Amino acid sequence: MTAKIISGNKIAEEMRAEMKIEIEQLKSKHNLVPGLAVVLVGENPASVVYVRNKKKSCEEIGINSYEHKLPADTSEEKLLALVDKLNADDSVHGILVQLPLPKQIDENKVLNKIIPTKDVDGFHPFNVGRMLVGDPIFLPCTPHGVQQMLIRSGVKVEGSHVVIVGRSNIVGKPVAAILVQKAKGADATVTICHSRTKNLPAVTQLGDILIAAIGVPEFVKADMVREGAVVIDVGVNRVEDKTNPKGFKLVGDVDFEAVKAKASAISPVPGGVGPMTITMLLHNTIRAAKLKHNIA
Repeated sequence: MTAKIISGNKIAEEMRAEMKIEIEQLKSKHNLVPGLAVVLVGENPASVVYVRNKKKSCEEIGINSYEHKLPADTSEEKLLALVDKLNADDSVHGILVQLPLPKQIDENKVLNKIIPTKDVDGFHPFNVGRMLVGDPIFLPCTPHGVQQMLIRSGVKVEGSHVVIVGRSNIVGKPVAAILVQKAKGADATVTICHSRTKNLPAVTQLGDILIAAIGVPEFVKADMVREGAVVIDVGVNRVEDKTNPKGFKLVGDVDFEAVKAKASAISPVPGGVGPMTITMLLHNTIRAAKLKHNIA
């Protein structure tokens, strides 16, 4: 069996082309341009790259991007004051504070300060609650991206058994909450397992769809995957690679080469879930702008 490759790059490209048309229509019909404010505190190398990519993606499809770079020693008080200012700014429809934040700042305090209607990351407890009861304002970007990959690849989610390896608040729990809903592209039977799950391979082998989000390089081996399963790899891990000029390579949470011989479809790393995360952030920003102006 040769697994079909579920390309996040390709799906993200399709979705961004659709969004570009939608933004042109918002501009011509409603004189509305969605705006996203991104706040970066310090110079974390990975965060700097993410912020640069977000800015570039906004520009490509026509979203106004407002960047706020603060020094690493910024006080919590100063950051909260900036969030207040952005909450009150009508040209800003979405606010994203890039994580991780420096140690002197309480991340939860900052995320909770963003008003729910501008929380395009979907991390505010209000939005998490709305997601859980099946009436979301915004869905968190990576889990929503996973759902879109499944839907747009023609994978039948309804009635399938989805097994998720990992229980983080960023991916594991929200993707479970999304796929279990009585809704289109959901209606799955969902099992969450993790590092404390007894006889983990026996559980993961039950999955028609297996989602790996445990943060351990190549953790999911072929013997953990059911023959013909669909495998979505959310992990992005740097591992040493002396043959690479950079000295490292990116791998997922799935042993890709071994598992692709057993799966019916699989997402690669890189080029899988990664591009979908920023794409769903753009989607949420457009949604925030439409909600603000009561556009259906």
